[in-house]
Amino acid sequence: MPATPLSHWIGFHFFILILFVGELAFARRRASQSSNDETHRTAIVATTVWITAALAVALFILRSLGHTAAIQYIAGYTIEESLSIDNLFVFLLLFRFFHIEPARQPKVLLWGVFGAIPMRAAFIAAGLSLLARFHWISYIFALILLAAAIRLFMPHTDTPSEQPPVWLRWLAKVHPVSLRQDRFLVPAAESPTRRPLITVLFLCLIAIELTDLVFALDSIPAVLSITSHPFLAYTSNIMAIMGLRSLYYLLAHLLDRLRFLHYGLASILLFAAIKMLAAPWFQLGPILSLLTILSILAITIALSLLKAKPQV
Repeated sequence: MPATPLSHWIGFHFFILILFVGELAFARRRASQSSNDETHRTAIVATTVWITAALAVALFILRSLGHTAAIQYIAGYTIEESLSIDNLFVFLLLFRFFHIEPARQPKVLLWGVFGAIPMRAAFIAAGLSLLARFHWISYIFALILLAAAIRLFMPHTDTPSEQPPVWLRWLAKVHPVSLRQDRFLVPAAESPTRRPLITVLFLCLIAIELTDLVFALDSIPAVLSITSHPFLAYTSNIMAIMGLRSLYYLLAHLLDRLRFLHYGLASILLFAAIKMLAAPWFQLGPILSLLTILSILAITIALSLLKAKPQV
């Protein structure tokens, strides 16, 4: 596969910057509107825009890098987008735990997603560098995916603990935390203690960033099982991450109904692990990989909706 020209990297980031600034301006303009119907309609529009943008990148890759590269990009985007859905469950629990008001949640997610970009780039660069120098690293990645798949297959509860975590209790003792949710930091002039304070909104943002760090340990190896091309791995990952914020508001009311989804995500991770382990003897083409991922998602989502829990 041909090397990616520098102009492609610059153009992609410029494209992302335009979309991000547009979404930020749109979010600020509608920040005062907290209607559930309005939020849902906005999420539909934003999700449509990001999916369309992802398909536009796929078309560009098709024309510049070829058919195989485009399929690998779409497969990487699909697997990352599907694994990101698991993040949404954790985001929902974090917002409940920190008691973040619905009107303040877009701000946290917006900057959380923006902060995830350099971290994901570093993970992909490190992963590709290790794979290039040490081929046996692919088996380590496969074991990581197997462990993640087993973790998802095992029964788990989504009920958050009412007791604050140890790190939060320790932080509250070391440095007071403001309960304000209109900003991340309270300047000394506005603080009752006459010194700058972090807010509960900032703590929630840190928790979301740490959550993405944990999920990246699973999702990055999964994407690298699809493609080892730096531009394809990076663009597919970033496009999926950028649409995560609007996807949260689109699917938040459905998360409780998708009770079999974690089995599908576990199956996708298991598929990626097997693909990595079998690579020296058997290579599965990008089209079959994409069809496998889409089939697993379709089956588990359909089962979740058909076998939904009865409403009490």
